[in-house]
Amino acid sequence: MTSPTGPEHEYWEGRYQEHDHIWSGKPNALLVREVAALPPGAALDLGCGEGGDAIWLAQQGWHVTAVDISATALQRGADHAAGLDIVWAQHDLSQTFPAGLFDLVSAQFFHSMVAPPAEREKTLRRAADAVAPGGVLLVVGHAGWPTWLEQPPFEFDFPTTRQVLDALGVAGVWEVEREEVVETETTGPEGQSGRRADNVLRVRRPR
Repeated sequence: MTSPTGPEHEYWEGRYQEHDHIWSGKPNALLVREVAALPPGAALDLGCGEGGDAIWLAQQGWHVTAVDISATALQRGADHAAGLDIVWAQHDLSQTFPAGLFDLVSAQFFHSMVAPPAEREKTLRRAADAVAPGGVLLVVGHAGWPTWLEQPPFEFDFPTTRQVLDALGVAGVWEVEREEVVETETTGPEGQSGRRADNVLRVRRPR
């Protein structure tokens, strides 16, 4: 498979190479909340970053395929995942997508600073196609900028859960198990206190 190229790859690879690490290494709290009670099976982690979610899933007994556009991020994940059942795969998901069906497909904060919204929607539809009968698609995304940020750095389209559901084209066919906005306390880089709202959409494909 040809390695990804283009502005999306350049953005993320550059960002990872600028720092020793970006993320905490811990799994996303909303992933843990939504998945902890599910029976383990095959999981696909889209935009896995440095592997916090993939590692947690594997520790719970899932067989994980972890995908990211950045080779640097994937290598960091693999370095912390010795002995765990994880396949690390580099994809530009707008161009290539992992083969197979999965009991869980997770897209955590799957935002792009470069690609247009239509490209994200196309990728999420492919993610839905990758869900096995009876399986779950979990899409978690920011609902807006944090409240401590007085001046957003740029305009950005944060889609609602309903917009994501409509874009997937599964409304009325798949079971919507969770559709909500969750607010949490958050701290800015200079110690600012505030709150952030995140969208949670969990849908299950019929058997």
